[in-house]
Amino acid sequence: MKIIKAAAAVLNQTPMAWEANQANIIGAIRAARERSVSILCLPELCISGYGCEDAFHSPGLQETSRQVLLEIANETSGMIVSVGLPLLHGGGLFNTACLLVDGQIVGFAAKKNLAGEGIHYEPRWFKPWPDDARTWTEIDGRQYPLGDYLFDCGGVRIGFEICEDAWTASRPGSGLAVQGVDIILNPSASHFAFGKHEVRRRLVLEGSRTFYVSYVYANLLGNEAGRAIYDGDAMIASGGKMLANGPRFSFADYHLVAAAIDVDATRMLRNRSGSFRPEIMDDQKGMVQVDFEFPLAEPHDAQAAPASWETGSWIKEEEFSRAISLGLFDYLRKSRSRGFVVSLSGGADSAATATLSALLIPLAVSELGRDGFLGKLAFIPELASAASQNELANRMLTCVYQSTRNSSDTTRAAARGVAEALGARFLEVDVDDIVQSYIGMVSEAIGRELQWETDDLALQNIQARARSPGVWMLANLQSALLLSTSNRSEAAVGYATMDGDTSGGLSPIAGIDKAFLRQWLVWMEQHGPAGVGPLTALAAVNQQEPTAELRPQAAHQTDEDDLMPYDVLDLIERAAIRDKLTPLETYRLLSARDSQHPPQQLATWVDRFFRLWCRNQWKRERYAPSFHVDDENLDPKTWCRFPILSGGFERELAELRAEVGGEW
Repeated sequence: MKIIKAAAAVLNQTPMAWEANQANIIGAIRAARERSVSILCLPELCISGYGCEDAFHSPGLQETSRQVLLEIANETSGMIVSVGLPLLHGGGLFNTACLLVDGQIVGFAAKKNLAGEGIHYEPRWFKPWPDDARTWTEIDGRQYPLGDYLFDCGGVRIGFEICEDAWTASRPGSGLAVQGVDIILNPSASHFAFGKHEVRRRLVLEGSRTFYVSYVYANLLGNEAGRAIYDGDAMIASGGKMLANGPRFSFADYHLVAAAIDVDATRMLRNRSGSFRPEIMDDQKGMVQVDFEFPLAEPHDAQAAPASWETGSWIKEEEFSRAISLGLFDYLRKSRSRGFVVSLSGGADSAATATLSALLIPLAVSELGRDGFLGKLAFIPELASAASQNELANRMLTCVYQSTRNSSDTTRAAARGVAEALGARFLEVDVDDIVQSYIGMVSEAIGRELQWETDDLALQNIQARARSPGVWMLANLQSALLLSTSNRSEAAVGYATMDGDTSGGLSPIAGIDKAFLRQWLVWMEQHGPAGVGPLTALAAVNQQEPTAELRPQAAHQTDEDDLMPYDVLDLIERAAIRDKLTPLETYRLLSARDSQHPPQQLATWVDRFFRLWCRNQWKRERYAPSFHVDDENLDPKTWCRFPILSGGFERELAELRAEVGGEW
């Protein structure tokens, strides 16, 4: 047996935060050394940060990345470490992994398949590395191999698949396998989305099995740059068996996962395979050979059991809770905001936003401990004297109920109950005088009284907008982050008042549909995340029908009366926007799945959705940044582009009317 200790480290990096990024990298290297690790894989572009956007084009960024690389190299004595950085060569910028061996740079592997869909725009900044291309590049006056290389370190062959490389049909790993690779390192920046962890797990396991290798996968961790959240997947597999995996959604700066791998065992698997056809390399073409003495490592049984919450019945609810809480925590500390402010209406959306803001406290404290938690938020000095988690919540989260004459005692009580259960600071203000002053001012200016019969929308919107200045003022007074509370279903049809309930610096739930959000709130009321438990005060929210409470109470306004049932809205949204179906195709799909409603009603809802979708693109362009949690996002800046002005599907909607017939 040839046993080698390998490790994957996940890092919580920030674009161009050079000192912090370097400290995390060096911290992970030192932690690996303490555990007698010989080979360490770090995430993609971890020196510069993955989300640098157009700053990647800056010569200064590229130069600083090279300088930091040289500083990190000094930390790798007695180890083999892969570290990611952008590298300019021959007029093109490449996404590379640099292999450091015993304190020295030995070469660079370059990414072949760039991620260019969804939230990823790598082809905007990087060039794909051509197959079988090999050259030399200069760093600090010395020449190093760059390109399609295999690295032979002390008789152990190491190759690379960089993130997207593993997701393509023709994975580079197949070419590495026929060259006799022993270990494949995969430095990644793979954003979180529901169900994506299981896909990654299969890629790692299948890569290790079909290529007869040990496979080391290291992802980024946390909210790196504002929108994308990385779950910190770390996995080590060998010959189709998972040896080790790390915890996801950690609040730590870095986390290390290590395993003992048997190089001879995977070589024997390859030798036994009748289908394996090795490539006999001509004069070691494409091979970088480096002297390295591997220390003796002891074999041990694989312990790759996932966390208990990952094997339960509520995986999506757990992932949502942990992803958004981690995203909020990192956004708070990286923006140096001194807490959160939420306009808490007593309804589902604002209750979910407040709950997620408070939920990060028990999740983070349980992992980091009180001192570790406070250390990460040391720029908020008032937290230091908090004696309990409730006191922490009281100093970090302010909830404000802003009433008008149309507000009900039901929502007021629900808002207060949720805030008190969370431990949040609760304020109640009455903005009705402000609303009436605007109504009176405009009525006088136009020479007539505004009436609900003729001015419904304007009278609704002024109430939402009148709530914005006061809550912004509270956020400013506290140097806190004002959170917008709109969800994705509302964003799809513009069911939100611009500069009213959309006000905020961050919109944490704008990436999730209303139907799931309501389901999650019931789960939070009855179960809650593992290790935290339920929040029973949410019962007062869950028992209500969703309502904006912007019309007089006698009108009995509900969201679904204004729009359509949320489950129908979400089905139409997925068909029309995610799957790009026409109105007629969407109607036919809806008809096949919904037997409760007559054809004219379904057609009316489809027509309403498409018209509202087109009419409200300008609102989606102005929403505060939101978190990406699934591949059905509507964010026009990172996922779903649509023209602000368009033909409005008029021809297509006429086809729908012709199909259904009748009056509707």
